[in-house]
Amino acid sequence: MTHPRRRTITPLLRREAVAATVPVAVAALLIAAGPATAAGPTGRSGVGDPYFPLAGNGGYHVAHYDLTLRYDPAGRHLDGKAVLTARATQRLTRFDLDFQGLKVTGLTVDHVKADYRRDGQELVVTPKRALRKGEQFRVTVDYTGTPGPVTDPDGSLDGWIPTDDGAFVAGEPQGAMTWFPANNHPLDKSSYDFTITVPKDRAAVANGVLLGQRTTDGKTTFRWRQTEPMAAYLATATVGKFQVKQYTTRTGLKVYDAVDPREATAATPVLNKLPSVLEWESGLFGPYPFRAAGSIVDHALETQSRPVYDRAPSLSTLVHESAHQWFGDSVSLTSWKDIWLNEGFATYAEWLYAEQHGGDSAQKTFDALYARPATDGLWEFPPGDPGSGANIFGTPVYARGAMTLHVLRTAVGDRAFLRILRCWAAAHRYGHGTTAQFEQLAERESGKDLGPLFQTWLYGRGKPSKP
Repeated sequence: MTHPRRRTITPLLRREAVAATVPVAVAALLIAAGPATAAGPTGRSGVGDPYFPLAGNGGYHVAHYDLTLRYDPAGRHLDGKAVLTARATQRLTRFDLDFQGLKVTGLTVDHVKADYRRDGQELVVTPKRALRKGEQFRVTVDYTGTPGPVTDPDGSLDGWIPTDDGAFVAGEPQGAMTWFPANNHPLDKSSYDFTITVPKDRAAVANGVLLGQRTTDGKTTFRWRQTEPMAAYLATATVGKFQVKQYTTRTGLKVYDAVDPREATAATPVLNKLPSVLEWESGLFGPYPFRAAGSIVDHALETQSRPVYDRAPSLSTLVHESAHQWFGDSVSLTSWKDIWLNEGFATYAEWLYAEQHGGDSAQKTFDALYARPATDGLWEFPPGDPGSGANIFGTPVYARGAMTLHVLRTAVGDRAFLRILRCWAAAHRYGHGTTAQFEQLAERESGKDLGPLFQTWLYGRGKPSKP
C-alpha cells in the first residue's frame, strides 16, 4: 500500500468541465465566506477549514490561473507572473491571496495598480475601487525570489523544493502558496495555463497537456494547459533533467512520462503498465476524468493527471496514485478532515488490483491488518476525523480508511459496492464531496441502514469489534 507521507501528483488533465464545476465551487465559497464583517465587505482570510483555518480565501472564485515562470536551477531563483481571472461572490473592498515567501514586485486589479500588504501567508489586496458581487475581475501579480518549502503540521516539508538538477513541487496540503499566489483550498478549483522557461538542458513538467516547447538563446520554454478544474495543491511545475517519453494510448489519452535518468531502469517497467492500470480502473470507477496522464519520477508526489514519485514506483504505488485521478482530483475534498475519501479509496484500489491480478484477496489484507494489537498505530485515531492537520497522512487514514470500504463491501455485496464507487465518481465529477454525502449515497444505492457501520469504522475510537 502507498503509505504516508503522501500520494503522487497529477498535473495535466482538467479543463473541459470548468463551466460545470464553477457553480459548485462558488456556492461553497459563498457559504464559507459568510457575511461581511463589521469593517466592511472584505473577503475572509480562510474558508473555515478546521485543520487549516487560513487556507483559501472568501469572497471570490478563481476560474483560471495563467502562470508564467522562469527558473534558474543554479541560483535557485524564480521569476513569476500570475494572472488570476476571478469572480466576486460578494461585494469586495479587499480580498486575500495565499502567498508566502516570494517578493511581490507589482500587483494590479483589472490593469490598475492596487494596494497590497503581507500578513503572514496572506497577501492582502485592496483594489482602487470596490468589486461588485458577480463581477469578473483580473488580478496580476509579478514576483521574484528564491522559493522554499513550508513546514506542515506533521513536520514534513511542503511546497517548492530544490533538487540537484532543478526543483519539484510538493503541493499537498499547503505548498501551492510557496510558488504562486492562490486561493489555496480544495474548495476552489480552476483551469490553468503554465508557461515555464528553464535552461535548455532541463525539462519543465506541469499539469495537463503539453501545448509545445521552444528553445532560444539557451533557454527552453514549455507551455502546458490543464483544462479540467483543479485544486491549487495539485498544480506542479517540476524542473529537472529527465528522460521523456510521450505517447497516446489506444483510447486517445495523451501520456507524458518524465523520469530522472538515475531511476529510469527501475521505473520504466512499472510506468509501462500505466495504460493497463488506467483501463482497469476505468472499468471499476467509470471513465477516466482527464485528457492527459503520465508520471514524474524525480529524486521527489500526487498531482492532477501526472503523479510525482520520489523514486521508481512499485506497481501498487502506481495503482494508488492513478486511483487519485478519480478519488481526490476529479472528486475533491470539501474539508481536509475528510482526507480518507482520497487516501482510503486509493489504498483500497490497491487491494482490489492485487485481488484481481493474482495477489492477496482484499479479505486477506483486511485480516492481516485487523490482527494488529489494539495498541498499534493503526487504531490511534479514527480516519473520518483525524483530529488535526498533523494526522491527515497518518496510517489510520490510509489503512483503516480502506478497511472501512472493505467492511462496507462485505455488508452490501460486490455489485452494490462497485455501483457505489462508480456513482460517487460520476455524481461529484470535477466537483467536491463530503463523508456525509458518501454515507447517504451508500445507503441509497444499497438500501441498507449503514449508520452503525460508518460510526464504528470511521469515527469510533480504538480498535473496532470485528464485523
